[in-house]
Order: sequence, then structure tokens, then C-alpha cells
Amino acid sequence: QLRIVESGGGLVQPGGSLRLSCAASGSTLRSHAVAWFRQAPGKEREGVSCISVIGGGEGYGDSVKGRFTISRVSAANTVSLQMNDLQSEDSAVYYCAAGTLRRVCVFDSDAYEFWGQGTQVTVSS
Repeated sequence: QLRIVESGGGLVQPGGSLRLSCAASGSTLRSHAVAWFRQAPGKEREGVSCISVIGGGEGYGDSVKGRFTISRVSAANTVSLQMNDLQSEDSAVYYCAAGTLRRVCVFDSDAYEFWGQGTQVTVSS
């Protein structure tokens, strides 16, 4: 059973940066496609970024392209999300999800079997 724990959220001013971490236990994250989703109050869950099983590529939501970067730290069994130039609309609970149903990353929640509890990101002055 894969377990996922997100960390790194917090309060940051507009234009600031945060680095989120998705740490896994119970299985090897390297064998899973991994995605970050976010959900703000009153809004639908939104795909932020995803990374394929090793050997594939990455993807980003239109609203975060050029600002966010997803990467694997395989030795630590983690996936990170570097978030730069944060804006108010980035405020949300960020969830890490992993799955074996797809090899390439997609922004479809149903493609991911394992989910973390979420970490709060608040961008405010």
C-alpha cells in the first residue's frame, strides 16, 4: 500500500516561492505517474503538474507554466514541486497523487489511486 505525505506548504507573499514535497512510503514512487492537484474554496479541483513514470515527460497546467517545476528525487522516493512567482490565485490545498493506471501524466483524478492529505498554500500580502 503506497502512502503519500505532502509537506512544504505555508504562507507566502505574492511573488514569493515555495517548494512542496511529495514523500512516499510502502512502495517505490519511481514506478508511478505522479501529479499535483489543487483545490481552492468554491472551485473545482485543478491539475497543476504531473510527471510520468521514469522515461516519460512532464506536464503543467496553463496557469502555472513557466512558474512551477516538477521533478523526481528518486533516491528519496519523493517528487517535488518548485513554485515560483506565486500569485493570489495559487492559494489552495495542494494534493499529491500517484498511480499505476497510466504511464504518462494526465490531469484526470481517476488516473491516480493514491492520494496524500494535502498541504495548504496561502499567497497573501
